[in-house]
Amino acid sequence: MTTNLLSVQGLSVDYHVGRRHVCAVEDVSLDVGADETVGLVGESGSGKTTIARAVLGLAKARAGTIRFDDEDITHAGKAHRRRLSRDMQVVFQDPYGSLSPTRTVAQTLTEPLLAHRLASGQTAHDQAADMLARVGLEPDALRRYPREFSGGQRQRIAIARALMPSPRLVVCDEAVSALDLSVQAQVLNLLRDLQREYRLGYLFVAHNVSVVRHISDRIVVLYRGTVMESGPAEAVCTKPGHPYTRALLQAVPVADPDRQAARRAVATPAEHVSAPLTGSGCPFAARCPHVIDACRRERPPLVAAPGGTQVACIRAEELAGYSPPG
Repeated sequence: MTTNLLSVQGLSVDYHVGRRHVCAVEDVSLDVGADETVGLVGESGSGKTTIARAVLGLAKARAGTIRFDDEDITHAGKAHRRRLSRDMQVVFQDPYGSLSPTRTVAQTLTEPLLAHRLASGQTAHDQAADMLARVGLEPDALRRYPREFSGGQRQRIAIARALMPSPRLVVCDEAVSALDLSVQAQVLNLLRDLQREYRLGYLFVAHNVSVVRHISDRIVVLYRGTVMESGPAEAVCTKPGHPYTRALLQAVPVADPDRQAARRAVATPAEHVSAPLTGSGCPFAARCPHVIDACRRERPPLVAAPGGTQVACIRAEELAGYSPPG
């Protein structure tokens, strides 16, 4: 494993909605290596996108530090962030909205080269054509507009644009969730191939745990801004230590209707997800099928568990042998 490219330590982020104070992320720590994919997974409101926005400088940290290549960028200014954008790029969820409809693909791909003064003229055009080939598109796409492409092709163009300035870290914010399942698999495989070729670090944000498992080396499971579990992807997904991780895995659809019915029967209901959090207790206590009184009184720390994972559950060791149906 290489040294950490990105290091987030004790990150907390707040939002103000009218007069209401909302804690979106609380004391989250994670690292991303230079050729590693770390997946952030959780339901809507889990804080995963807020973490990505904080890394990109789009959300202000209340506490904690964000370091990129061992440089503290937690409170980097606009000029510093512009320089960082060469090394840190993003692929957004919506391939229809992330590309300008008035720009040709050539204009879209050469813009980062011009902005960072990396190339111009025919050199920039040739580099754009080469990058298109690397993402599986023909050179004649350069003269066309986004409206002329399918969703999967547009996302390939968005990936090509992100890679044009030769970044070291790419934040993928729900980068495949708007695509059909077959196209999702193609784009995920493309991202893995490009990672190997360019030694990229990925911070991969998604709500679908099966998608995150497919591409990630390590996974961080988030619930209401708090880390519930983290560790190697296979360990987290095959031997989950936290009831919330199990609930996410049980929510993944399967083809067998009987198995699906059994899985849904143990999936955790979401009716309490909008209830306000108190200052103590496990954030997941209101939904947990294994809750006891102590869960409501004590907020559990992340502790080491078998398989190299960390779990924030006071009953993790007791429930280690629990295996839900399906």
